[in-house]
Amino acid sequence: MKSPFVVAVAGGSGSGKTTVVRMIKEKCTHKSITVFSQDHYYRDQSHLSEQERELVNFDHPHSIDDVLLCQQLKQLVGGQVIKQPHYDFSTHTRSKGEVELQPVDIILVDGIFGLYYPELLKMADLKLYIDVSDDIRFIRRLRRDMQERARSMDSVINQYLSTVRPMHNQFVEPTKKNADFVVLWEERNMATIDRLVGMLS
Repeated sequence: MKSPFVVAVAGGSGSGKTTVVRMIKEKCTHKSITVFSQDHYYRDQSHLSEQERELVNFDHPHSIDDVLLCQQLKQLVGGQVIKQPHYDFSTHTRSKGEVELQPVDIILVDGIFGLYYPELLKMADLKLYIDVSDDIRFIRRLRRDMQERARSMDSVINQYLSTVRPMHNQFVEPTKKNADFVVLWEERNMATIDRLVGMLS
């Protein structure tokens, strides 16, 4: 296995991508690993009013600064230290803080568009799609956004119906065809995690 080894983990919002990534990292203790999250690369909306920000479609691939994402991933793969931007979901803006990432053995790329951008796909050595039914994903997203992102129930539901579901069907679900493995994750399948960790050994 070459180093660094890039694993792209994609799937719909609420599918459990971050949980899968965290469990792989926790179990793969014999390698240095970093999580490269797409969430850091949402475009800054500070030039818009609060009302205008609420109208932005954050579930479209254009909401991500994919040029910066791929540039920094390429630098990290090339052995360079990078400073990721930090995104504040409560205000839809980039904060002044940065996250420094050091070169490692394994890079776990986590994001709904992890199998969408061609440049990212070229860098991925292993491509995973986390597959979960729509109703389970919605429940998970509702809990997360209300608990972690200070959202109201109505706003989460409205966003899900207006952008999350249609954008998933149009842009995220079709990327399943780009995956090397489709991981069923409605219930935690530790045997699958163990197999994935074994592949990274």
